[in-house]
Order: sequence, then C-alpha cells, then structure tokens
Amino acid sequence: MRLLTLRTGAGTTTAVRQDGDVLTEIDGFSDVGALLQEPAWAAIAEAAHGATHAYDGADLAAVVPSPGKIICVGHNYRNHIKEMGRVVPEYPTLFAKYAESLIGPNDDLALPQESDTVDWEAELAVVIGKKGRRISEADAADHIAGYSVLNDISMRDYQFRTVQWLQGKTWEKSTPFGPALVTKDEFTAGPLMTSAVDGEVQQSTPTGDLVFTPEFLVSYISTIITLNPGDVIATGTPGGVGHAQDPKRYLQEGQLLVTTIEGLGQLNNRVVKEA
Repeated sequence: MRLLTLRTGAGTTTAVRQDGDVLTEIDGFSDVGALLQEPAWAAIAEAAHGATHAYDGADLAAVVPSPGKIICVGHNYRNHIKEMGRVVPEYPTLFAKYAESLIGPNDDLALPQESDTVDWEAELAVVIGKKGRRISEADAADHIAGYSVLNDISMRDYQFRTVQWLQGKTWEKSTPFGPALVTKDEFTAGPLMTSAVDGEVQQSTPTGDLVFTPEFLVSYISTIITLNPGDVIATGTPGGVGHAQDPKRYLQEGQLLVTTIEGLGQLNNRVVKEA
C-alpha cells in the first residue's frame, strides 16, 4: 500500500491512498503522520473510499509533514565512509533534523543566502508505525510502518564549522521527503537508490549496502528514546556526494535534483535562490 499527503488548497492537506493513477482521500486524517497515530491505521487506509484525485499533477506535501522526531544516521554506507576519509563506525552516528526542514517531493529546493556549498545526499527513510522503547532487533520490523525517499541536503560550510553537524543539516525547507510511504509488506531494503543532477547520475548504490540495517537502527535508537508513530529515521547516504568530488561540486540555481529508490518513488526538486 502507498500512502501520501495531498495538499488540497488554502493551507490544508489530507492523507490519501494511491492506487495506480488514483488518489483516494482517507477521511478524517490531515496527513499520513496523523493517520499513523491510529493503531488500526493500515485497515483504515485500506478501507478508505473518500473523494478521489488524479495522481498526475497532484500537489504533494512531505509524506509525513510534522514528525515528532527526524533522526538521521551518518556514515552508514561503506563507499561514502571511504570517500569522506572515515573508518567504518562501531556504532551509528546520529544527528537530528526538525520538521521545518521538510519539503514536498516536487517542491522547489531553495539555496539559502548564507551558504554556497549545498550538497545532495540520497537516503532511504524509515517511518515508524508503532510506539516502542528498547525494541529488540528481532521485533523491530513490527514497529516499522514503511519506507520512503529522503534527500538529506547538507550545507557543508555550516556542517563543518564544528564537530557537531546539526547546523549544516536542518536548514529551513531544505529536505525533500516522499512521495509516498510504501508499507513494509511491499518493500525491503535492497533496491537501487540514485541521485542525479540535471540528468547526470551522482549516487548509485543498493539500499541493502547499509552498515546498520533499518531493524538495527530501530532497536539502537529506541534504546535511547521512545520511537512514536510518524517518527522518521533517515538511514544515511552512499558515495557520490558533491563534497567528496575533485573538484568539489555543489547545487547551483536552476539545476534539477532527482532522487530515486526503486519501488519507492522519486523526488524531483528544482534548485532556486531563496527569496
């Protein structure tokens, strides 16, 4: 099942189920995050029969627009660890984003006035569907609602001002997320993930090449803090980021950044100067 958040005008949104080219409203739920608060969310979504919309041309918001937590993982693909001159970590490297950083899958990506080193980082996102603390790795799949596509856009100059990365990772309206939450029965980490700038592929790695699997990450993070429905784990980026190239490459005004995971969907974000 594919669940999306559709903008319906005048600042309102609704959760929808996608069946081919048709989006069906899930009445009573403003977005996918709100739907996930219901323990029976999957059955509710499957039974939905609200108003319908065409998928083509739909104005989509971030699939979970206001997650309680966005926890990101650094250095989780060996080819990215190598290109950044790091060693394979013993434990996950964790940092946070905030909901204000999220944008829709087809929204413009604004270059901030303060940074000219804006980089791409394609990522597999895990969306939590069931509350848990100290979840065992064996039980972790039961707490995953599904998966989505995210690009952890990074302002490298701000990121490396200190040893803490947060200031380079959570810029306002900088993180495309979506287009859909694909439920775990229809997706398992493994298919190819790519990012491309103006049609030139920059990253191309199977999502199964993670150092720490989604199940391990759910278990590890839930040891530290309770994971709630709608929380998001961004599982890390593979090799091919612009900062590691020689010469370094960063996003420029007018470029089109396309982020794809086979079986999950695609983000299409035009780069514009921040107003």
